[in-house]
Amino acid sequence: MKISRLAFVAVFAACAGAAFAQNTLTVTGTIRDFLYAGPGIPSGYVAHPDFEGAITGVVPNMTSSTIVPGGKPVFVGAPGYGAVSSAASFAQWWQNVPGVNMAANLNLTLTETAPGSGMYQYSSNSFFPIDNQLLGNQGLGHNFHFTFELHLTFTYQVGQTFTFTGDDDLWLYINGKRVIDLGGVHGAASQSVNLDTLGLTAGNSYAFDLFFAERHTTQSNFTITTSIQSFVSTIPGPAAVLPFALGFLASRRRIRR
Repeated sequence: MKISRLAFVAVFAACAGAAFAQNTLTVTGTIRDFLYAGPGIPSGYVAHPDFEGAITGVVPNMTSSTIVPGGKPVFVGAPGYGAVSSAASFAQWWQNVPGVNMAANLNLTLTETAPGSGMYQYSSNSFFPIDNQLLGNQGLGHNFHFTFELHLTFTYQVGQTFTFTGDDDLWLYINGKRVIDLGGVHGAASQSVNLDTLGLTAGNSYAFDLFFAERHTTQSNFTITTSIQSFVSTIPGPAAVLPFALGFLASRRRIRR
Protein backbone atom coordinates (compact mmCIF):
# COMPACT_ATOMS: atom_id res chain seq x y z
CA MET A 1 0.00 0.00 0.00
CA LYS A 2 1.38 3.38 -0.98
CA ILE A 3 1.39 6.25 1.53
CA SER A 4 1.58 9.80 0.28
CA ARG A 5 4.46 11.97 1.45
CA LEU A 6 1.99 14.31 3.22
CA ALA A 7 0.38 11.40 5.09
CA PHE A 8 3.80 10.03 6.08
CA VAL A 9 4.87 13.40 7.46
CA ALA A 10 1.63 13.68 9.44
CA VAL A 11 2.05 10.21 10.96
CA PHE A 12 5.71 10.86 11.78
CA ALA A 13 4.86 14.18 13.44
CA ALA A 14 2.13 12.57 15.54
CA CYS A 15 4.45 9.79 16.69
CA ALA A 16 7.23 12.23 17.48
CA GLY A 17 4.84 14.42 19.45
CA ALA A 18 3.67 11.46 21.51
CA ALA A 19 7.24 10.36 22.17
CA PHE A 20 8.21 13.75 23.56
CA ALA A 21 4.94 14.69 25.23
CA GLN A 22 5.06 15.78 28.85
CA ASN A 23 3.45 13.32 31.25
CA THR A 24 0.96 14.27 33.94
CA LEU A 25 -0.07 13.11 37.41
CA THR A 26 -3.55 13.83 38.77
CA VAL A 27 -4.41 13.80 42.47
CA THR A 28 -7.75 14.34 44.19
CA GLY A 29 -8.25 16.19 47.46
CA THR A 30 -10.94 17.92 49.49
CA ILE A 31 -11.44 21.68 49.46
CA ARG A 32 -13.56 23.40 52.13
CA ASP A 33 -14.91 26.92 51.84
CA PHE A 34 -15.22 29.18 54.91
CA LEU A 35 -16.64 32.64 55.62
CA TYR A 36 -14.92 35.61 57.17
CA ALA A 37 -16.60 38.23 59.34
CA GLY A 38 -17.72 40.42 56.45
CA PRO A 39 -20.70 40.90 54.13
CA GLY A 40 -22.50 38.23 52.17
CA ILE A 41 -22.81 35.50 54.82
CA PRO A 42 -25.48 33.04 53.60
CA SER A 43 -28.42 32.28 55.83
CA GLY A 44 -27.71 29.45 58.22
CA TYR A 45 -23.93 29.99 58.19
CA VAL A 46 -21.53 31.77 60.53
CA ALA A 47 -18.16 33.43 60.01
CA HIS A 48 -15.11 31.47 61.10
CA PRO A 49 -12.76 33.24 63.53
CA ASP A 50 -9.54 31.91 61.94
CA PHE A 51 -10.01 33.60 58.56
CA GLU A 52 -9.10 37.20 57.62
CA GLY A 53 -7.46 37.83 60.99
CA ALA A 54 -3.93 38.97 61.80
CA ILE A 55 -1.01 38.57 59.40
CA THR A 56 1.56 36.61 61.40
CA GLY A 57 4.37 35.66 59.07
CA VAL A 58 5.57 32.06 59.07
CA VAL A 59 4.82 30.47 62.44
CA PRO A 60 6.50 27.13 63.28
CA ASN A 61 5.17 24.29 65.41
CA MET A 62 1.48 25.21 65.26
CA THR A 63 0.56 21.59 64.67
CA SER A 64 1.46 18.21 66.10
CA SER A 65 4.80 16.87 64.85
CA THR A 66 3.19 13.51 64.03
CA ILE A 67 -0.21 12.20 62.99
CA VAL A 68 -1.67 8.79 62.35
CA PRO A 69 -0.88 8.22 58.66
CA GLY A 70 -3.97 9.31 56.75
CA GLY A 71 -5.20 11.31 59.76
CA LYS A 72 -5.44 15.02 60.61
CA PRO A 73 -3.06 17.42 62.38
CA VAL A 74 -3.87 18.83 65.80
CA PHE A 75 -3.34 22.46 66.78
CA VAL A 76 -0.90 22.55 69.70
CA GLY A 77 -0.42 26.30 70.23
CA ALA A 78 -1.97 28.64 72.76
CA PRO A 79 -5.14 30.49 71.67
CA GLY A 80 -4.17 33.11 69.09
CA TYR A 81 -0.89 31.45 68.09
CA GLY A 82 -0.63 31.66 64.31
CA ALA A 83 -3.96 33.56 64.28
CA VAL A 84 -5.85 30.40 65.31
CA SER A 85 -8.54 30.75 67.97
CA SER A 86 -8.37 27.28 69.47
CA ALA A 87 -7.76 23.60 68.81
CA ALA A 88 -11.51 23.23 68.24
CA SER A 89 -11.66 25.97 65.60
CA PHE A 90 -8.60 24.50 63.87
CA ALA A 91 -10.17 21.04 63.78
CA GLN A 92 -13.04 22.51 61.75
CA TRP A 93 -10.59 23.30 58.94
CA TRP A 94 -10.42 19.57 58.14
CA GLN A 95 -13.99 18.47 58.88
CA ASN A 96 -17.32 18.97 57.12
CA VAL A 97 -19.25 21.18 59.56
CA PRO A 98 -22.82 22.24 58.68
CA GLY A 99 -23.25 25.99 58.98
CA VAL A 100 -19.49 26.55 59.06
CA ASN A 101 -18.07 25.29 55.76
CA MET A 102 -18.96 23.66 52.47
CA ALA A 103 -16.85 20.95 50.82
CA ALA A 104 -16.16 19.48 47.39
CA ASN A 105 -13.53 17.43 45.59
CA LEU A 106 -10.74 19.20 43.78
CA ASN A 107 -8.42 17.58 41.24
CA LEU A 108 -4.91 18.92 40.68
CA THR A 109 -2.89 17.92 37.64
CA LEU A 110 0.89 18.03 37.94
CA THR A 111 2.76 18.29 34.66
CA GLU A 112 6.29 17.06 34.01
CA THR A 113 8.51 20.14 33.94
CA ALA A 114 10.29 18.87 30.81
CA PRO A 115 9.87 15.63 28.84
CA GLY A 116 11.78 12.87 30.60
CA SER A 117 12.80 15.05 33.56
CA GLY A 118 10.91 13.00 36.13
CA MET A 119 10.05 16.23 37.96
CA TYR A 120 6.36 17.18 38.23
CA GLN A 121 4.80 20.52 39.11
CA TYR A 122 1.52 22.29 39.71
CA SER A 123 1.99 26.04 39.97
CA SER A 124 -0.37 28.99 40.30
CA ASN A 125 0.22 32.52 41.54
CA SER A 126 -3.55 33.02 41.48
CA PHE A 127 -4.82 29.91 43.23
CA PHE A 128 -8.53 30.61 43.53
CA PRO A 129 -10.19 27.32 42.50
CA ILE A 130 -13.57 28.12 44.10
CA ASP A 131 -14.22 31.65 42.87
CA ASN A 132 -18.01 32.22 42.81
CA GLN A 133 -18.59 28.65 44.00
CA LEU A 134 -19.62 26.92 47.23
CA LEU A 135 -20.12 29.77 49.78
CA GLY A 136 -19.17 32.48 47.27
CA ASN A 137 -16.78 35.41 47.29
CA GLN A 138 -18.55 37.58 49.92
CA GLY A 139 -18.25 40.61 47.64
CA LEU A 140 -14.50 40.16 47.11
CA GLY A 141 -12.76 39.72 43.78
CA HIS A 142 -11.89 36.14 44.72
CA ASN A 143 -12.95 33.48 47.18
CA PHE A 144 -10.01 33.76 49.56
CA HIS A 145 -11.02 31.65 52.54
CA PHE A 146 -10.62 27.90 52.13
CA THR A 147 -8.61 24.86 53.09
CA PHE A 148 -7.38 22.00 50.92
CA GLU A 149 -6.16 18.58 52.00
CA LEU A 150 -4.62 15.69 50.11
CA HIS A 151 -4.39 12.14 51.44
CA LEU A 152 -2.25 10.00 49.14
CA THR A 153 0.02 7.01 49.16
CA PHE A 154 3.20 6.74 47.11
CA THR A 155 6.02 4.31 46.47
CA TYR A 156 9.32 5.63 47.79
CA GLN A 157 12.36 5.53 45.50
CA VAL A 158 15.82 6.85 46.31
CA GLY A 159 16.34 10.46 45.26
CA GLN A 160 12.77 11.72 45.61
CA THR A 161 12.12 15.29 46.75
CA PHE A 162 9.14 17.56 47.40
CA THR A 163 9.02 21.37 47.48
CA PHE A 164 6.17 23.73 48.32
CA THR A 165 6.03 27.47 47.71
CA GLY A 166 2.97 29.47 48.67
CA ASP A 167 0.71 31.12 51.20
CA ASP A 168 -0.77 30.71 53.71
CA ASP A 169 -0.44 27.66 55.98
CA LEU A 170 1.03 24.43 54.62
CA TRP A 171 1.91 21.27 56.48
CA LEU A 172 3.12 18.05 54.89
CA TYR A 173 3.28 14.74 56.73
CA ILE A 174 5.03 11.72 55.22
CA ASN A 175 4.57 8.40 56.98
CA GLY A 176 2.89 10.36 59.77
CA LYS A 177 5.87 12.68 60.39
CA ARG A 178 5.67 16.43 59.75
CA VAL A 179 8.34 17.23 57.16
CA ILE A 180 7.25 20.70 55.94
CA ASP A 181 6.08 23.31 58.44
CA LEU A 182 4.87 26.62 56.98
CA GLY A 183 2.08 27.59 59.35
CA GLY A 184 0.69 31.08 59.81
CA VAL A 185 -0.73 33.86 57.64
CA HIS A 186 2.15 34.96 55.45
CA GLY A 187 3.38 35.83 51.99
CA ALA A 188 4.76 33.17 49.67
CA ALA A 189 7.35 31.03 51.45
CA SER A 190 9.17 27.83 50.50
CA GLN A 191 10.35 24.63 52.13
CA SER A 192 11.69 21.38 50.68
CA VAL A 193 12.18 17.85 51.92
CA ASN A 194 14.62 15.23 50.63
CA LEU A 195 12.85 11.92 51.20
CA ASP A 196 16.19 10.13 51.51
CA THR A 197 16.53 11.72 54.97
CA LEU A 198 13.31 10.18 56.36
CA GLY A 199 14.44 6.61 56.95
CA LEU A 200 12.10 5.14 54.34
CA THR A 201 12.64 1.82 52.55
CA ALA A 202 12.87 1.93 48.76
CA GLY A 203 9.98 0.09 47.11
CA ASN A 204 7.64 0.43 50.09
CA SER A 205 4.45 2.52 50.09
CA TYR A 206 3.91 5.39 52.53
CA ALA A 207 1.22 7.90 53.47
CA PHE A 208 1.47 11.44 52.09
CA ASP A 209 -0.86 13.88 53.91
CA LEU A 210 -0.84 17.55 52.87
CA PHE A 211 -2.84 20.36 54.51
CA PHE A 212 -3.14 23.86 53.04
CA ALA A 213 -5.10 26.94 54.09
CA GLU A 214 -5.77 30.22 52.25
CA ARG A 215 -6.84 32.54 55.06
CA HIS A 216 -6.31 36.16 54.04
CA THR A 217 -6.53 38.60 51.17
CA THR A 218 -4.92 39.63 48.86
CA GLN A 219 -2.79 36.84 47.34
CA SER A 220 -2.97 33.08 46.92
CA ASN A 221 0.12 31.26 45.68
CA PHE A 222 0.37 27.49 45.42
CA THR A 223 3.27 25.60 43.83
CA ILE A 224 4.22 21.99 44.44
CA THR A 225 7.23 20.42 42.71
CA THR A 226 8.18 16.79 43.20
CA SER A 227 9.95 13.81 41.72
CA ILE A 228 7.43 11.42 43.31
CA GLN A 229 5.64 9.71 40.40
CA SER A 230 3.36 7.12 41.99
CA PHE A 231 0.67 9.03 43.88
CA VAL A 232 -2.61 7.27 44.64
CA SER A 233 -5.49 9.28 46.17
CA THR A 234 -6.77 7.44 49.24
CA ILE A 235 -9.49 9.77 50.59
CA PRO A 236 -11.34 11.45 47.70
CA GLY A 237 -13.79 13.31 49.94
CA PRO A 238 -17.24 14.42 48.68
CA ALA A 239 -18.57 12.81 45.53
CA ALA A 240 -19.01 16.04 43.54
CA VAL A 241 -15.99 17.36 41.65
CA LEU A 242 -15.80 21.10 41.15
CA PRO A 243 -16.44 22.41 37.63
CA PHE A 244 -13.07 24.18 37.89
CA ALA A 245 -11.32 20.86 38.17
CA LEU A 246 -13.24 19.28 35.32
CA GLY A 247 -12.56 22.20 33.03
CA PHE A 248 -8.89 22.25 33.93
CA LEU A 249 -8.49 18.54 33.28
CA ALA A 250 -10.41 18.69 30.02
CA SER A 251 -7.90 21.21 28.73
CA ARG A 252 -5.02 18.76 29.12
CA ARG A 253 -4.23 15.45 27.53
CA ARG A 254 -3.31 12.87 30.15
CA ILE A 255 -0.52 10.59 28.89
CA ARG A 256 -0.17 8.36 31.96
CA ARG A 257 -0.89 8.51 35.68
